[in-house]
Amino acid sequence: MVRRAVALALTAALSTVGLAACVGDGPGEGSIVVTTNILGDVAQQIVGEEAEIVVLMPDGADPHSFEISARDAATVESAALVVSNGLGLEEGVQNTVDAAADAGVPVLAVGEEVDPLEYQEGSSVGQADPHFWTDPERMREAARLIADQVIEHVPDIDAAAVEARAADYDAELAALDGEMREAFDRIPADRRTLVTNHHVLGYLADRYDFEVLGAVIPSGTTLASPSAADLDSLATAIREAGVPAIFADSSHPDRLAQVLAETAGVDVDVRSLYSESLTADGEAATYLGMMRANTATIATALTP
Repeated sequence: MVRRAVALALTAALSTVGLAACVGDGPGEGSIVVTTNILGDVAQQIVGEEAEIVVLMPDGADPHSFEISARDAATVESAALVVSNGLGLEEGVQNTVDAAADAGVPVLAVGEEVDPLEYQEGSSVGQADPHFWTDPERMREAARLIADQVIEHVPDIDAAAVEARAADYDAELAALDGEMREAFDRIPADRRTLVTNHHVLGYLADRYDFEVLGAVIPSGTTLASPSAADLDSLATAIREAGVPAIFADSSHPDRLAQVLAETAGVDVDVRSLYSESLTADGEAATYLGMMRANTATIATALTP
């Protein structure tokens, strides 16, 4: 009887410890959870060491198709704040974000708050375009929104420190905008035409006066696929416009872009952009680095 009583007491104690760990000390408990690595970097620049940031999207992943584990889903549900891109970008994560919002977790869907544009080309015409980060001016607004929401919702945050970091980062984003405009202004008007692997540069085109001729995948999502007629039509447009380069995303194989270049039957380069994901290291490990690398690639490819 004594041994049985001890065993029961030990079992009860262990159960209590386990329950406490699940409730109060889970992974990311009270953290800032960010769905994409691009916004994750922006949040990190603003928050610094003031709070824990958990980024769901792995480096080099496709935001349209990446999915999360049950452990990650639990982290979302226990967050102090969830920052998402929104506008349909995170197709494999949206249900988890929606469930967290329904449970009372504060959710900032950034894209909905930065004057979103609609797609002007392809099968997604009329739908909101989620790729707002290609415009650094909209990213300035995104950064301000993130800072405000962090200060409002994250417990025990040092608001003054967050505001100071946000101001510093805003100055860097403003400088990036100036650098991009200076580089793009050197491209002649008759070469300011963009062809991409899918419709991802609409905001960049709108801000810096480019024409989006078309995309290999004529959609706003990489989960779609082109038909032979789509490729043939775009190849004809490339030949007629004298497009010098096709820009493929670094997180996808460029096979279709290469096929399109061959179909066009003209001398067209296929260049890689970091358009939807950061990398673990190198020139695209931060948002600022990614945009500077892309600016250099576009300017070099289109300037004669």
